[in-house]
Parts: sequence; structure tokens; C-alpha cells
Amino acid sequence: MHDDALDPRLLRAFVGITDQGSFTAAATGLHMTQSTISQQLARLEEAIGQPLIDRSGRPVTPTPAGERLLGYARRILALQAEAAGLLADPAGTQAVRIGVADDILTASMARVFADFSERHREMRLDVTTGLSRDLARRYGQAEFDVVVVKERKASADCRASFVEPMAWFESASVARTWPDPIPLVTFPPGGLYREEMFGRIEREQRSWYVAFSGTSLSSVFVAVEAGMGISLLPRRPTEEAGLRIYQALAREEPMAVSLYAWETAGRIAGLVAAMTAELEMRSRISG
Repeated sequence: MHDDALDPRLLRAFVGITDQGSFTAAATGLHMTQSTISQQLARLEEAIGQPLIDRSGRPVTPTPAGERLLGYARRILALQAEAAGLLADPAGTQAVRIGVADDILTASMARVFADFSERHREMRLDVTTGLSRDLARRYGQAEFDVVVVKERKASADCRASFVEPMAWFESASVARTWPDPIPLVTFPPGGLYREEMFGRIEREQRSWYVAFSGTSLSSVFVAVEAGMGISLLPRRPTEEAGLRIYQALAREEPMAVSLYAWETAGRIAGLVAAMTAELEMRSRISG
């Protein structure tokens, strides 16, 4: 059998002749001349090395070899049509790379993404959550198209920035008198809140040690709830957690939630506007 034996064009002619029982009817259905469809069947038979159509009767019928090939031919043609249809559909072919701080990807923000995806099927949202400083660094290296980060102060090139109230928290269920040095629950080195925590404790003229370091907001919450230590956290995400404000260090300067985007026009601009509106709503609720 030759390499081009399963050429879909030749298989389509073979299936058409078999289905119609006639070279003339198959040629009409496939918008070919009768000589063309006869040539295509002849090429297929030559490549296979066996006759595939019994031309002696009316209607024409497949030979035993043709009957064996027919099912495979139909499947090959169906897969080709499926692949062509898939490639013709632009859904998910254009990526928008988004980086967001861990607690920004709420159910409400996810609905913003879902609404955008429904309106723009050709766009695929690649969303990464992580520590703000790492996300900001990667945005500066053009790894993200849009990023939402926590920072002490927004830069001049941000698209929008909102106040993030902060407070120190301890477990609401595990009562402890915190010793000196005081145990801290932190993010890993490089985490924004980590250095802020160390500086505040030292300004209070107290010593400290890291009792637990977690890479996500949820892991930090769990450790604080368990009574492993105290932590500096944004107020809004703690509302449903088993935490309470640690009154000895209750007062803390707010941070900023800032959105940055490289593009200001086109479809990404619509996504940025929707994300900004969601962050504004978040800010009003937490305020």
C-alpha cells in the first residue's frame, strides 16, 4: 500500500461512489466531473493494490476489500471534518495572561472572568495567583498582560489603585498570652507583609521569631487559627476566618491594591474596566 493510499480526497470519492451506487451520482454530489471521480478511485485502488468497487453491476457495489476499507474511510473523513471544524473555531486561541494576588481571585472576580470569556470566546484567560512582589517582578518582565498586586504605595503607571485596610490578627478560638519573643505567622521571604511585620514588631521594641511560613493566604489563615502565632493580614479576607484582631498591635497603615495593564485599548481594555469595577466594589465593602 502506498503512503498516499489514505488521502482523504481519494477516500471521499470512494465513499461517495459506494453511498450513491453510481459514479455519475457521486460526481454530482461531490461537485466533480465523472472522469475526475473515476481517476480518484483508480488512484486509490492502485495505492491499495486491490479493486475496491465492483463495476459489473448496477448499482455498483464495494468489493470485499472495499467493504473492509469502507468503515475506516468513514472514520478518517469524520475525524478530518471534526479537526477542520475545531480549527475553524477561534475559541481560546488568544491568551490574556493575568497575575493576581492570592486573595484577589474571589468568586466575584471569577465571575468577571467568566463574563468576559462568554463574550469573547476567542480569548483564553491564563490566570496565575501568587505573592505580590513576585507578580510585580514578572509583570515588569512582560510575563503578564494584566496584574493586580498589593503594595505599600501605587506607582504612577497603575490603571487603578484602592485602599486595603490592614490589621494584626490572632486566633479567635485559641486564647494565648503571647510571649517574648512573639511567634509570627508569615509568608516566605520576599512576601510583602513579612518585612512589614518584622519592622512593626521591632518598632514596638519586642523580639520575634517565625513560627510558621506559608506560601498561600489560606495556609497562613489556618496557622493563625490554630494559635501558632500572630500575623499582619488584610482585613477583608479575614471576615469569614476564625480570627480576631490582636488589639495590642491593632493600628496599622493601609496598603494599596493596584491594577497594572500594558494595553489600554481593544478587548483587554474591557476586561481591565470590569476588573477595576470589581476591585472598587471590593474596596467599598471592605471599607
